[in-house]
Amino acid sequence: MPPHDDLHTIDGDVYVSPRYLAATTAIGDPGLAPLLDLGWDLEHDDLGNAYVHAPDRKVRLGYLPEGEDDGLWRINAYQDPFGPPTWGVCFNNSCPTEFVTAFTTALAEAYEQGPNAYLATPKPGSADRDPFLAVVPLINRGWQIEHPRWGVFAIQSADGLAGLEFTTGRLDPEAELTTRDARWQLWAGTSIERPAWYATASTDTPVALIKAVTECVSDPAPLPRWREETYSYVEGMAQLTRVIPPRPSAPTPLDVQRAAARRPAALPASSVPRWSTTSRSALPGPRR
Repeated sequence: MPPHDDLHTIDGDVYVSPRYLAATTAIGDPGLAPLLDLGWDLEHDDLGNAYVHAPDRKVRLGYLPEGEDDGLWRINAYQDPFGPPTWGVCFNNSCPTEFVTAFTTALAEAYEQGPNAYLATPKPGSADRDPFLAVVPLINRGWQIEHPRWGVFAIQSADGLAGLEFTTGRLDPEAELTTRDARWQLWAGTSIERPAWYATASTDTPVALIKAVTECVSDPAPLPRWREETYSYVEGMAQLTRVIPPRPSAPTPLDVQRAAARRPAALPASSVPRWSTTSRSALPGPRR
């Protein structure tokens, strides 16, 4: 059971493990919250899509349940708010919401640090910008590097049901922002060709933001879900553990003291009738 969960507020009746098989919660609020907490602007269109903008318009998020494709979450950052995106990230409509929240939380922290953080271009060999740093959490948690193939570095979870691919060489910047042909692709399911969910990140996405997602994806703690909404998806692949109902907490000495203070004053002992084995039963009353 995850140590940080409050059993009184868990949204689900089972825990799903491994967490990358938990699917989406279909609730966008947790992913939007880290940016809205910074005072970013929130707008909606007539279809029900939501758009969040940084005050300087250099970072934009779209939550697009009525979008043109399955890219539910699209986040772009800009050197020039009127120019093309510097980097772009996409989470599809089946991606666990917790992974999106991990990204937006890291993005909010980077934005507060300034452009040198949220526009930090990856730099191989750098102490803090090397793309390999985003892979380290996966390696540390037992993911295995696949047999190398031309132009792609790939690593998979031990069960083969999740993976990360990093494409080397030159890519089309526009295609990276609008298709799955991006520098980074994270996925879960039985194959990358038809994944249960996926997330992509373009070439210049800061490594720290990608690392926040790989840290969250590979976390061994399970995620809570409602069984009837997820079981058909994870059947035969994931482990489901029933969420234990909360037990009433033991009263503290202060609780006992307060309860005693709320009780009415006791009556004199002489006025309280006592029962004993020698007491006579009540006599029958007169019959009508």
